[in-house]
Amino acid sequence: MAGKIALVGGDEFQVSCRQMDNELVNATGHVQPRVLIVPTATAQEGRPVLQATHGVQQFETLGADAQPLMILSSEEADDKSLASQVDKADIVYFAGGNPAYLLEVLRGSLLLRKVQEGLERNLIVAGSSAGAMVMGERMRFRQWTDALSIVPGVVVLPHHERASKNETARDLRHETTGRLTALGIDGATGCVSDGDGWRVLGEGEVTVYRDGEWSTHRQGEHFEIG
Repeated sequence: MAGKIALVGGDEFQVSCRQMDNELVNATGHVQPRVLIVPTATAQEGRPVLQATHGVQQFETLGADAQPLMILSSEEADDKSLASQVDKADIVYFAGGNPAYLLEVLRGSLLLRKVQEGLERNLIVAGSSAGAMVMGERMRFRQWTDALSIVPGVVVLPHHERASKNETARDLRHETTGRLTALGIDGATGCVSDGDGWRVLGEGEVTVYRDGEWSTHRQGEHFEIG
């Protein structure tokens, strides 16, 4: 996989995320990279335009050519004229919201196929909160369900600054032991795929849970999955 994946714990497009987002812009290697903001996960909450606007403003501030990709339904996710915009993008950023709805829209869609094809070149695919959750192999939202496996073997737990690490480790033991790694990612914090491992970005922590144990990692630190 030539592209990169960035998993963010939430609070996307805030000032607290600006340094992290700037690292994604720099990672493209382009002076003015093309960024698509995808607010699908907020479609049922009545604020996709506002979410997309915040994302565009954030990345324009960082010197990118940022545009909204207003795919808000399964039908639109299969619309060739919309999904094909991914072909010319350097970063595709899935914002937070309702992970169950985002998963429903993306699963089996042309948009998902375009994203997967983009990862075979140099595309950076970023997801925050719900956008990160759907990228794992499994997802916990009210109940456990299969996710998209863009990142196989992983479960993403966003907004993890609110959680007790010991309690989370106990809760995850039966679901993850021997199979999955859970990433508890704080708000305004992320991790980006970096060769065979992951590098932490942002101001908080990424907690890695596996086999009932956990470890924490902060900005600039690397960790491996599995």
